Amino acid sequence: MINKRLLIKNLLAHNDENSFYDKKRKIDIGNKEGKAKFLKHVCALSNSNPKNNSFIVIGVEDENNEIVGVPFFDDSKIQNLINAYLTNPPLVSYENIPFPHLPQDLVVGLVTIRPTAKLTALRKNIWKYWGGSVFMRDGSISMPKVFDIQIEDVNSAIVTAIENHASNSIGLTLDGVLDFINHRHKDLFTNYKVFKEQFVVCWAGNQKKVKDKTFYSRVDIELINEQVRLFYSALDEVMITITEDTFTILEYVHLGLQGRFKYYPLEELTIRFKENGFYSIDSKLVFEKPEFDKKLLHHIYNNNNTILAKLKADKTLNKGELEDLNKLASAYLICYLNGFDHAMDKLEEARPFLRSHGDKLYSTYKDNLRILRKVKYN
Repeated sequence: MINKRLLIKNLLAHNDENSFYDKKRKIDIGNKEGKAKFLKHVCALSNSNPKNNSFIVIGVEDENNEIVGVPFFDDSKIQNLINAYLTNPPLVSYENIPFPHLPQDLVVGLVTIRPTAKLTALRKNIWKYWGGSVFMRDGSISMPKVFDIQIEDVNSAIVTAIENHASNSIGLTLDGVLDFINHRHKDLFTNYKVFKEQFVVCWAGNQKKVKDKTFYSRVDIELINEQVRLFYSALDEVMITITEDTFTILEYVHLGLQGRFKYYPLEELTIRFKENGFYSIDSKLVFEKPEFDKKLLHHIYNNNNTILAKLKADKTLNKGELEDLNKLASAYLICYLNGFDHAMDKLEEARPFLRSHGDKLYSTYKDNLRILRKVKYN
């Protein structure tokens, strides 16, 4: 079993960017350019490593390898993006790896690319890259190739050695459990569960009981053996269900307009542990969009557009508009879910202005974008 934190340290300590490993300060697959660049790197790493895993480490400064972290990214449908844009798509996972020195809301992203031993290419045009393009790694650079190529295996032994050096131990697991419960979350309810005598899951949060159900907020859930954060949210509520073989997280999101807010189930994530030392993670979207009167939505949509126009013109917002600005992201999301197709384009236009109004407002933007991403990928 690989300790992913050790794996990242080994990649950073012993290797600069090369044909099986890339590092990024951040990625942004919320726009076409960022999505295209991410797909290019996945394609190139897969083609350059036909018989071994390859990796992208996210949240690291390029010049000095400093680990600075990125926000938790729970895009469980990233494989759908890969399948939509690449022929012979590799298996791709994105995992959130906590590091002790980082703030609670930051992690290091680890993208693991498992090839199919077949040539991977772009399925269709995206940004400035043409459908049919093939990419390969030339040292630390992902280069386009527009002809059929012979794939060689040059990295298997190196990558196998790095992964072996990142093997977990009982000591590391126990240290991880004690750190999670006694230090990082000493102000919250904490618990743990051992599955199949080898997997340890820890969770923490504010516990709230409603009738016969228990909900958690400020939730942090980790698979300690691999140092992988499975779920993190400072806002949304979750319900946890445990059997002898499974650990299930049902996530709720708080949505509404003009005082009509409620919690909507968004996604159900199930980790299934097996006797052979493996586990699988399956996610299921259970979201049913909130529906509102069209006349009300038209009014809110037009009001949002007016606020956005004033922000673009650098005009001062009045008191009521400042209050509406705090709800702008969620209002645009609800409008989009109810048939206002350009609402998310408007929200993207508002992004730099929301960022300039402080971290709290920008966090609401990212939370609503995360909901949209889950819905679209399904």
